[in-house]
Order: sequence, then structure tokens, then C-alpha cells
Amino acid sequence: MASGKNRRDYSLTGPEGKRALEKGLVAAEWYTSPIPRQRLKELMKRKDGPAIRDTIIWFGGLAVLGYLAYLSWGTWWALPAFLAYGILYATPADSRWHECGHGTAFRTPWMNEAIYQIASFMFLRSATPFRWSHTRHHTDTIIVGRDPEIVAERPPIWRIIMMEIFHLYGGPKEIKRYFLHAFGVIDKEEKEYIPASEYRKVFWEARVYLLILGSVAAWCIAIGSILPAMFIGFPSLYGAVIVLLTGLSQHLGLREDVLDHRLNSRTIYMNPIMRFLYWNMNYHIEHHMFPMVPYHALPALHKEMKSDCPAPSPSFPAALKEVFSLLLKQKRDPSFALVRPLPPTARPYKFDAQTAPAAGAQTAPAAGAQTNAGSGTVEAS
Repeated sequence: MASGKNRRDYSLTGPEGKRALEKGLVAAEWYTSPIPRQRLKELMKRKDGPAIRDTIIWFGGLAVLGYLAYLSWGTWWALPAFLAYGILYATPADSRWHECGHGTAFRTPWMNEAIYQIASFMFLRSATPFRWSHTRHHTDTIIVGRDPEIVAERPPIWRIIMMEIFHLYGGPKEIKRYFLHAFGVIDKEEKEYIPASEYRKVFWEARVYLLILGSVAAWCIAIGSILPAMFIGFPSLYGAVIVLLTGLSQHLGLREDVLDHRLNSRTIYMNPIMRFLYWNMNYHIEHHMFPMVPYHALPALHKEMKSDCPAPSPSFPAALKEVFSLLLKQKRDPSFALVRPLPPTARPYKFDAQTAPAAGAQTAPAAGAQTNAGSGTVEAS
């Protein structure tokens, strides 16, 4: 088990960022699967229709569940009613924040920006800081010392993971940042990825967020009930469990410090309801490899890439079972990581800046094998 002394520094201001730069992992050239240019161009076409439809369904569903939750207030029926409302509030807020931040959900720019701002507030995410944080996440995906969105360190800190079931780690942390931003303060990690030209926007967004949250709190005090906060603010806490689980499933247990999204991202088959809530982000290898492909085209992109990628997790529960199994192994051996076998039709994995994919036979382990990221040895699973 790694001691605190041997634990890697996941901060953006520590020594790992310098090491990543020396290894050629910073803003590097990533592997991409071979897709005909014309086909990729078709997949990248943006449309307003699918996102408008899904947004109407989302807010319509919130109105219905919110009304049922309101009617149930004061009874035991409030527990399942508000849980359903909270999940529908928080989970799409997270996925809509994400996709609209890429500017691909809608074809019309102001629609992307409007939903991005609304969804960011709903899940207690500072809009402009997270826009730049996520840009860095895509530039340096799971590069230690560079990626500000690594969900869990190695070995995992279980206390933080458990707190995030109710967004009790990231949520209060963001509210603290709201206050700092409202008073014109940017912390040292944020300075690593937010351009100075964006600071003024960051400050005004935080003031608006605090004004809204303060108004809800005043409303609760005025009527002597937390009911208003149960509809605005608190749902990002009590409805966060699906957000946590989807976040855990994206990258954990896979390789750090590589230049191939097939090594550090996980594609999962999900049912239609989960895909609606998650906005097809279960196609996560596909999204990271081609982030400008809109969410509604990701299933088609997946079909184009299947022959060059490891087999997807067959279901969300199966993916979570794999993730928690790997986290337990990383508790004992932080260098352990899963390297999934590629199909015979795939090009070899690109591990670092020195290796380049070739057209020859792939060299990944045989099916059912895992590799130790530290030693490069193969363990039969």
C-alpha cells in the first residue's frame, strides 16, 4: 500500500506537471481511430432539433416531478418523490453542462450558452472556470499534474468518494469558490488554466450565483421551511448519486499518463433512460477521441470505431463492478491499471509520445489479461 510519502501529487502546481512536460505528455498528439474524412464530417454536423426536444422533455419532466414532490411534502411519499426530482435535476444538469460547454449540443450558439449557464448553476459548477477546466481535461486527459478533473487519486481516498454520493465534497468546495470569486480572488490552481482575460466574467458569474442562492435561503427563512431549497440548490446534493457513479465509470482503474483514449477511457452500453440522462456520454472513448461530434451522433460514431477499440462494458452495473474491483486493487498497489485487449482489427495502443500506431498486428495482452502499469507485467484475470 502506498504511504502518504509515496503518493503522487495530483495538484496542478506540484512536480508532476513538470514531469509530464518532460515526458512529452503536455498538449501532445493523441491517437485517433481511422475514420474516413467525409464520414467524420457528416458525424460532426450540429443540429438544434435533438437538443431542443431533449431540453423540453427534461424541463417538462422536472415540472411534473416537482409538482408531485410538492404535493407529497410532509408525507413519507416525499422521499421517493424528491429523490426522483433530484436525480432528474442533477444528472441531466451535469451532462447538459458538459455537452453545451463543448458547443456541440445545439447548432445555435446562444442556445448552447443558455443551457450551459443554467445547467452549471443547477449542479453548483462555476460556468467559466469549468469551461476552461474541461478544456484542459480534454487536452491532457488523465495526465497527472495537468488534468484538473481526475475524479480519484491513487490509492483512492474512500472518504471523498463516499462524500460525493451527496456532492458533499465538490459542492461545498464550489460554494467556497463562489465567495472567493465574488470578492475577486482566483486560487492558484485555477490560474493554471483560466486565462486572465476571463477573470472578470468569473467574478460576475459567482455574484449572480450567490444572489440566486441567497434569495432562495431568504425565501426559506421568510416562510419557515426548507421547501424552496428542496427545488433549487439542494437537489444538486441529494440527487447527485448517478452523477457520482457515471463520473467514476469514465476513467477510473485505467491508465494514467498515456496518449491513447482507448487506454484511459471507458465506453459502456446503457439503457435508453440512462442514455437520455447522461446524453450518450457512455460512449466515452468516442467522445474523447472526437469531442466535436455531437452527443446525438455518438452511437453512430461508436459503430465506426468498434473495430479499433476494446469491447465496451456490457452494462452500467458491470462497469461499476469493474471500477470498484480496480479501485480495491489500487488501494493495495497504486500502479495497477487495467489494459483491455484490442480486437485483431485494431491498431496498437499508443502509450507515450515516442510510440506511434502502426498498421501491423496489435500487441495488447490476450483477452482476460490485465497489466500492471508500473512494471508492465501481465496478470491473468
